[in-house]
Amino acid sequence: MPIEAIDPEGIAWQRVSPKFLKLRLVSWAIGSAIALLVLSLPLVFVQLGWWSWPPLWVAVAPPVLVLVIALWKLVLIPRQVRAIGYAEREDDLLIRGGIIFQRTMVVPYGRMQYVDIGVGPVERSLGLCTLKLHTAAVGTNATIPGLPAAEGARLREQLTARGEARLAGL
Repeated sequence: MPIEAIDPEGIAWQRVSPKFLKLRLVSWAIGSAIALLVLSLPLVFVQLGWWSWPPLWVAVAPPVLVLVIALWKLVLIPRQVRAIGYAEREDDLLIRGGIIFQRTMVVPYGRMQYVDIGVGPVERSLGLCTLKLHTAAVGTNATIPGLPAAEGARLREQLTARGEARLAGL
């Protein structure tokens, strides 16, 4: 649902690859499994009689909390991935994200210093990359995660060419 304050009219947003959802879900599942395993150890020790403290309800609370948070993230992650998008305009690049706290970032081509593509081993196996835009502003965190590798390379070349053209005009 577009919001006029952050969604300019007539913008055709490009979405990230659906494979990025798989990447986020696998990362979430691994982290949740490790947290559940570690936080379940006191429960196991209490059940085996190795510990008389903490009481059973104190030992059960952390794993239950991890499960509740994990289920919430299972609902949240697909919506977060669907909210990520970018749009190329004549003079700038728009990057959007967020579902509760929505954000649309405008990066003028003439302000780009360089464009970086990062690929980790899991991203590489899925054919994905993360595009990072570096500008003169230190606080700029302009990244587009989950791009197909070919689209990331195309976008890097396109943005670099547009940025050089805008800088030449200064």
